[in-house]
Amino acid sequence: MVANEFEDVELLYSSIRLGGEVADVIIVPTKFGLHPRPADPRRPVTGRFGTTVPLLALREGERHVIKELSELRVDDIDAIVIPGGFSPDYLRRLPDVSNFVREAYNKGKLIAAICHGPWVLISAGLVKGKRIAGVIAIKDDIINAGAMYEDAAVVRDENTMTSRTPDDLSEFCNAIIDALSSH
Repeated sequence: MVANEFEDVELLYSSIRLGGEVADVIIVPTKFGLHPRPADPRRPVTGRFGTTVPLLALREGERHVIKELSELRVDDIDAIVIPGGFSPDYLRRLPDVSNFVREAYNKGKLIAAICHGPWVLISAGLVKGKRIAGVIAIKDDIINAGAMYEDAAVVRDENTMTSRTPDDLSEFCNAIIDALSSH
């Protein structure tokens, strides 16, 4: 799930890695938030460094497909991955996103978030009492939401999986692959 200003490498790396290992990747772009280029509703959802959805670097249909949130059912997915950047700040403001993430969590689906991604989990009410990692900039938000902040590459607590920064992408994706493979 991404909105404008997502962290480019977190979407690209996860899409390539998960799509090549264990997953049929569905990228869910939401045209919300400030656009990093001049505002124009015809422009695609774009990352902080210019990566667009659809991903020009990867052919749609080979490692990923693109769908709107309204086209998805929770029962048709195994996991949600939320890249960071400023995208999660926009996603968490949308009730449909929070409701979808909460429903997926309640049905036992893996909810994985990296960098600023745990903001979506916070707004969906899913972190209280949990161990959560995230970029240091949201440490206070995690603690204020009732979670225990952990400065670790990957933290798994029940069906939430969180991570800190792009430097942790390898461990983060490995942990998602392990979780989905054992599922």
